[in-house]
Order: sequence, then structure tokens, then C-alpha cells
Amino acid sequence: MLKLSGVIITYNEERYIETCLKSLSAVVDEIVVVDSYSTDKTKEICLKYNVKFIEQEFLGYIEQKNFALQQASHDLVVSLDGDESLSKELQESIIKLKPNWKFDGYYANRFNNFCGQWIKHSDWYPNKKLRVFDRRKAQWEGINPHDSIALFDKKAKTGKLKGDILHKTYQTYSEFNQKIEHFSSISAQAYYDLGKKATIWKTLWNPSWAFFKAYFLRLGFLDGYNGFVICVQTANLTFLKYSKLRELYRNKS
Repeated sequence: MLKLSGVIITYNEERYIETCLKSLSAVVDEIVVVDSYSTDKTKEICLKYNVKFIEQEFLGYIEQKNFALQQASHDLVVSLDGDESLSKELQESIIKLKPNWKFDGYYANRFNNFCGQWIKHSDWYPNKKLRVFDRRKAQWEGINPHDSIALFDKKAKTGKLKGDILHKTYQTYSEFNQKIEHFSSISAQAYYDLGKKATIWKTLWNPSWAFFKAYFLRLGFLDGYNGFVICVQTANLTFLKYSKLRELYRNKS
């Protein structure tokens, strides 16, 4: 029967890492945790479980996840973040794959919990993610901090699993604000490194479109006040990214 490795990168994930580990331990044959020298109880919690715990200075989201993939003993991988876990239905779907693996990768929907509310719209659900895959045919790509698994072969075949990846996102508005500020800085630097420009048009139009799409086209208004907050911050993240990118070019000149 095929064997699976669970792969996680962590930094100060004491709040949710145990739930993550418990959900993975039910379906995988090994768990690899690559930690960026957490200063909380993440390591202590992980070592209570039978995990391969590796400490590695943070290389960037994409780079760190690709490094973590290489530490796994098995080529078939279930990849999660430290604040994610597998629903019971998704656990059962993955277990059924072991004697019946057909595709190069498998998608599952990610269900996000924001400030205690499961978000069903706002461009946050269904949030399709390729997280079960053959690492020999895939790698993490994207523009930091936004990453996704990309299959090498354009003819690669993918399947869809029943069940959700349960994601405990920001649980306070202050935490969300801090992450928006942090992620917008990372995004601006990544865009700068790639030579992308921040025209006035992009700075004004892209945030407006981001809000309109999330709130109206993706039915964010059905998620109530939290849906409104998410859509506003989606626009704010885009605005800050381009504003900071303009600042980087201005400082250079």
C-alpha cells in the first residue's frame, strides 16, 4: 500500500498546531515539521507526537515549503499550514487514496474561519487548494507571500477530494490588520524584485475591483459584517501593496 508524508511549515503556531497534527496522524505514515525557530510552545507540542522536527531559518514562504517537501521520506505528500487541519470527511477521502491513487495531485476546498465565523462566500469559499500530490511532479510557486502547488507536466491529471481543509485564520480584527500590513510589505518587495510597476491606474483600480468582485460577484455581503470586513481588507491589501511598491521605486530614485 502507498505511503504518505504529511508536511508542515511552522512559526509560533502553538494555538492550532496540535489540531493540525492530530488530523494528519490519522491518515499519513510520517509527519515532517519544518519550523522557523518558533519562540512559543510549537516545538514542545510537536515533539509530543512522532514527527520529524527540523529547524530552518525562514527562507520565504515558497522557498521554505519547497525545502520542507525535500525532507519527506515518501513522494506522496499531504501539505498543510500549521493553522490548518483535515475535516473527518477529508481524512476518509485521503485514506481511500492509498490503495487507489490515480492522479498526480488532488484538490480539496479550504474552509476559512474568521473571528469565529465560517466564511462561506467573500472569495474565501470554495477556496480550492491542491494539497495532496506527488512531489516528484510538483513544486511550490507563486509570488510571496501567495503560494500554490504547480505541477510540472501540463498534461498532469488532477482529482477532487470530498471534505474540507479547515483553516483557522485571523481570530481578531487587530490580528487581521497586522497581517494585512505584513503581507502587503512582502508582496510589494516581491513585485519590486520582479520589476513590476505600480501605476496610478493600478493603485486606484485594482483595489476597487478587488472589493467589487469579492463583495458583490462572490457574494461577500451574505457573510454579514465579517464578510464586509474581509472584502474591505482584500481591497486594502491590494492598495497597500501598490502604494508600498511606488514607495520602493521612489526611494530608489
